[in-house]
Amino acid sequence: KAAVFVRPSVDTIQKLSQELAEPKFKEYHIFFSNVVGPDMLQALADADENEVVKQVQEFYGDYVAINEDLFSLNLPDSLRLCVTSNPLHDETTSALFSRSVQGLLSVFLSMKMEPSQIRYQGGSEIAHRVAVDVEKHIKADGIFHFTRQEGPALIILDRLDDPVTPLLAQWTYQAMVHELLGLNNNRVILKNAPGVRKDLEEVVLSSTQDAFFAQQKHSNLGDLGGAIKELLDDYQRQTKRNDDISNVEDMQAFMERYPAFRAQSHNVSKHVALMSELSRQVDICSLMDVSQLEQELACNEDHSLQLSELRERIHSPKVKADNKIRLALLYALRYEDSANLRQMKQDLIDSGVSPTQVELIDMVLKFGGKRRRSPGLYGDRSFMSRMAKNLSTGLSGVENVYTQHVPLMMNTVDAALKGKLRETHFPFVGPSSDSRPRKIVVFIVGGVTYEEATKVFELNSSSAGVQVLLGGTSVQNSTSFLKELSAVEVSAYA
Repeated sequence: KAAVFVRPSVDTIQKLSQELAEPKFKEYHIFFSNVVGPDMLQALADADENEVVKQVQEFYGDYVAINEDLFSLNLPDSLRLCVTSNPLHDETTSALFSRSVQGLLSVFLSMKMEPSQIRYQGGSEIAHRVAVDVEKHIKADGIFHFTRQEGPALIILDRLDDPVTPLLAQWTYQAMVHELLGLNNNRVILKNAPGVRKDLEEVVLSSTQDAFFAQQKHSNLGDLGGAIKELLDDYQRQTKRNDDISNVEDMQAFMERYPAFRAQSHNVSKHVALMSELSRQVDICSLMDVSQLEQELACNEDHSLQLSELRERIHSPKVKADNKIRLALLYALRYEDSANLRQMKQDLIDSGVSPTQVELIDMVLKFGGKRRRSPGLYGDRSFMSRMAKNLSTGLSGVENVYTQHVPLMMNTVDAALKGKLRETHFPFVGPSSDSRPRKIVVFIVGGVTYEEATKVFELNSSSAGVQVLLGGTSVQNSTSFLKELSAVEVSAYA
């Protein structure tokens, strides 16, 4: 018997048809991760001349569930969708667009819910196109018309409107790991970390497989250090207990505990290794110093002081080139018109930053400068200031410096929950509604960040009856964001 779980696509149907033409198994049980069109089913039926297919079912999972309130479609290079005036104009963007819509539909099918309303970022062509296509599929297929409770509101955003959040250093566990080490499909590569054991060169960080990570993934670095110490202390107590074996009964009890003890040993070693490497990266990259200025550039306006501090970091041999360019990008985005960017570019080159990296300054302004993004990135920060204060009560005053920033997306979510999201800024596709949704699905074309995921988690945890589910075409960190930004063709900015 063979069990097959695949996405329904032209490529997978073709490969399945080839397999069925010369079957290697007596039975095939085929499960698709999304809706299968009648043409695809007919192609399978035509190929199954040996009648080996015993069942075909749809199990909706055409996305990656990362956290209980975060999903991704794992689409690399999806940033190019944000700058195209027509997502169907070439094969690559057409495929990205189609997958974005299909993945979003799969999310709603897996929840057995139909959106109660669909809204999109006004002024964003791609957010509008995704919203229209999602609504068109839902109206055309009766499978979406569930009769249970009212479904969540769907709000589709565009990464272009907030290019700041992916550029910032992070200070919570999951976000730091992704930013400094890379977290892809729940896996972290540690082989370049000095002194790491062979069995820890690649580790799994998954909320469903690791209770400690599930509990601490949104913890800040200071709290995380204390939690890992407690984890280590508990392990040492277990070790002492295992040393006290004096008879056969003790030995039998130890053997029963041994598998769990061994798993605990690996888990402790994993988190200690991760914490050690994160701390090392923070130190060698002067991240505390860099991050303080990043937060100021993202949250406050003080041109002369920030320019002075930026020049100091640019000329500092302790600050790495990647961090110098991130600071320069944040400065350029805030002071686009008043900044002397030519001088800053020259300072960067003089300090050892490559001309290719310096070109990112023009690229980020062309991508998400004030003439392209919607208003509001540096606008009314009253909600953001309030939320930053409310969500930082567990942090010390020093750490607050590094957690001032609240992503623009949270302003949108807050307005939606209060029924104050302006239709002029966030138009409806399909029927409009004055209701205040308690459940919202936010989808960001161009990628979401773990900082946004942490803020959603904190909102869900602190607001009774509120449930926000966050998703994106990918999960960005500064490295992936700038890599995708530099890959966007100039011709795409139509």
